[in-house]
Order: sequence, then C-alpha cells, then structure tokens
Amino acid sequence: MAQETFSDRLRQAMSDHDVRQSDVIRASEMLGKKLGKSQMSQYVSGKTIPRRDVAELLARILEVDVTWLLAGDADQGEKSSPRNDSKPEPHPSAQIARSTTMRTFSKSAKLENVLYDVRGPVVDEAARMEDEGERILKLNIGNPAPFGFRTPDEVIKDMRQQLPDCEGYSNSRGLFSARKAIMQYSQIKGLPNVQMEHIYTGNGVSELIQLSMNALLDNGDEILIPSPDYPLWTACATLAGGHPVHYLCDEQADWYPDLQDMESKITSATKALVIINPNNPTGYLYTRREMNQIRDLVKKYDLYLFSDEVYREFIYTGSPYISACHLDGIEQNVVLIDSVSKRYSECGIRVGALITKNKTVRQAVMKFCQARLSPPLIGQLVAEASLDASPEYARDVYEEYVERRKCLIDGLNRIPGVYSPIPMGAFYTVAKLPVDDAEKFCAWCLTEFSYEGETVMMAPAAGFYTTPGAGRNQVRIAYVLKKEDLQRALVVLRKALEAYPGSELYQADGK
Repeated sequence: MAQETFSDRLRQAMSDHDVRQSDVIRASEMLGKKLGKSQMSQYVSGKTIPRRDVAELLARILEVDVTWLLAGDADQGEKSSPRNDSKPEPHPSAQIARSTTMRTFSKSAKLENVLYDVRGPVVDEAARMEDEGERILKLNIGNPAPFGFRTPDEVIKDMRQQLPDCEGYSNSRGLFSARKAIMQYSQIKGLPNVQMEHIYTGNGVSELIQLSMNALLDNGDEILIPSPDYPLWTACATLAGGHPVHYLCDEQADWYPDLQDMESKITSATKALVIINPNNPTGYLYTRREMNQIRDLVKKYDLYLFSDEVYREFIYTGSPYISACHLDGIEQNVVLIDSVSKRYSECGIRVGALITKNKTVRQAVMKFCQARLSPPLIGQLVAEASLDASPEYARDVYEEYVERRKCLIDGLNRIPGVYSPIPMGAFYTVAKLPVDDAEKFCAWCLTEFSYEGETVMMAPAAGFYTTPGAGRNQVRIAYVLKKEDLQRALVVLRKALEAYPGSELYQADGK
C-alpha cells in the first residue's frame, strides 16, 4: 500500500468537512491571513508541502491536529513532494553551513506607499462571487471595453492584418510609424513643435510613469503630487527613492487644487511637480488661470512638470483644453504623459506616450527604454489606425460618456446624504456617502448585502490618499457602466445605505 502523504490527509480533511479550496482561501482571509489560489492548489495536488505556520493555519481552519496533518512530512515544508522530480544530494563540499534559526524575510519597506485598492483582495473576492453566480455591478474601475465601448472596427481589422509583424523587438523608444502618428496627432491637437525625437512609447502610461520616476529621481528628491491622486504616481516615486509630498485638492471647493498649499510645500529638495489633468480620481479639470499659476511656480523654482493628460479627450465643459505643452516659457520643464489606447477603448492593448523636449530627460528615459528592450509591438502597429479612427466614433463615445455622467451624478445627488460634484473630465467622480467608514461599507456591500440578487462594488477613496483618515467617507465611482446598469446600481446603493447599520439612512425595519 502506498504511503499516505500530506496532500492525501489534506484532501481527506477537506472532504470530511465538505469544503472546497475556495472555502479554505476565504476562511484564511477572515483570519487575517492570505493563501493564494495556486498555493492552495499545489498543497492539494501534492506538488508542495507547506511551512509549519501555514500547516497550522490549515489545521485550524479544518479543525484537525497539525501533527496528524503533517505527520512524516513535518520537515519537508515548502519543498517539492517526494513523488515529484527527485534531485540528487549535493556533494558534501558544496553544502553551505546553515544557521540553527530560520531567517525571516519581509517585504520591502518601499511597498508601504504602493497602494491600489481598485484592484487587490476585494477584486479577488468579487471574482470568486461571480464564479458562484452572484451579480455585481462594478463601479470601481475605469475599464470601458466590457461596458459597451468597443474598439473601432478599422483598428481591429488593422490589428489582424499586422499580427504576423509582431514577433520581434522594436526600436527601444518605439516604432517609427507609431511615434510619427503620435507626433501628427499632437500637432492636430495644437501641441506646439512636437517632433519625433521628443516621443517615447510604452506599455501603457503605467510603465512610462515608472520609467520617468526611476530616470529622474535621486534618493531623497521631493516630488509634489496631488491628493487625492492616481496611486501609481506615489508608488513609483517611492520605489524610485523619491519622497512624495502631497498638495491639497480641496473637497470643499469641488476639488480645486490649492495653489497656496502647493507653493508652501516646495523646498530646496523639491525636484518636480505632478498634475493629473483631467484628474483621476476626482474628474477635476484645471482652468487656464490655475495652469498659468502652476507655470509661474515651475519657472520660479525651476521644477520638472509631469503632466498626466491621459483623459484629455474626455472633457465636458466646452472650454478649450489647456495642456502643459501650451504653457509659455517652460517648454524644457514639461514631461507630458499621454495614452493612445485609452481614448479608443483599447485599454488592454496598452499604448502610452511620453513627450518631452528636455534632452536630459530624454537621455535618462532612453537608458531605461533600452534596458527593457522595447515596448509591446501590437499596440504600436495599430497606433496609426487608432489615431485615424473616424470622427463619428470619437463623437459617439463622447456623447455616451456625457449621458452616463449625467445619469450617475443626478442619481447620486438624489440620494439623501450623498454628494458628488459634477466631474469636468475623465470618467470618474469622488462621492461623499453618509457613512463613517466607506471602506467597511464597500466590503459589507460586496460580502453581506444583496438587493434583488445584485450588489455594488466601489473603490474606497481612502486608497487614493496617503494621509490617514482622509477620504474616510468617500468612494471613487467610474461611470463606464451602461446607463441602465448605472440606474440599477443607484437603486442598489440607496437600498444598501438604508440597510447598513453604520449609515445615516439606516432603517432598522428595512422600510
């Protein structure tokens, strides 16, 4: 008879308690621990035997004795099972003396400022719920493609035709044809004197933010970033060794950037200033007056100006758009970050563009571009087709966002205790809810509440701040859902607020 293994005992315990792998993973999260799906799968299949602390966690969840669970495998923790590939013992001369105590490895302290609550454990839980047939109305993420915004047909056709040409690397700064298309589009949009050598393409804007932060920040350099912000800016600045300093965007003034607060935080260590325009997460659009004030600060203190203009095609005020590239006298200070794929509902194709006239910046960025060899080819190959998409497509998309924005904002402001300013750009808003802790409320909505078989998923706004307690009663909502889904989501949100004990709308009798 074959010897019983750890995986045999684990499967037996799971069978005795009628639980699945997903149940064990969920139970571990409730205990404040984390088990990955692949990790659990390897334990069950016998490919890996867990460490003692993980075995103790499994034993606790399954209500069995850890000694029985490990049995003869106690000294095999996190090693391959004996029935997998066996490896010969190393020659004695190759063995390394080991400490009698186990080293403890912890994550890098740099990760303390790497936050992105739009994705993460909550999204994993939502995926698990959807796998079990539950319906979730997703207000948490700006991913247009699943919600009716399709890539133009001519782009898809061009992509299919060019797939055979996607097998090799491109030039490190990007394909000539893609950069030329971006240059021509920039000229059409009135960005002055943009030339081919000013343009770099990347794996979405995210990679270009990371590249530029690593290329330009030395340890201890300060960089001013809006609060709330798109969290990747803070994360990448921190990982590059920089010190993010956050200037206030005033909730009481519908997210107006506080220019006095901005200037008060400039020191001799300040190297750069970031603006996100239109802003993610608030939807605020910087006015001409504010842009001129920012220009004056950049000139006065000789700062780099990183201008994140990913959503510049989504503006609803009717006013002309003021790019950082339009500001006189600071042409050499500006680093423009833009997206090609975002505006054509091609988020997964991942085409970002970095535009700068500053030779020092270009040389620094180029070093990192060369180190990563090349940006992905498929998006670059279709960049020209994307930027040449019909005006009717752009108009239809714009009008649809206007309708969805109106539906969401009107509906939010009709719910007692809820307030959202009217976003002027992008497709997000930050709304205040009548709760003390939006993070707890969002988790409760997802795991404990349902109205007519549906619940809502939102992003707590606290994840877009670094100040403890900031955004505590706010959520960021994306209005990419179809209008009818937004209308249902608003009904579900109101019902959730009425059912949530921590809400000012709470109705104990459920009426």
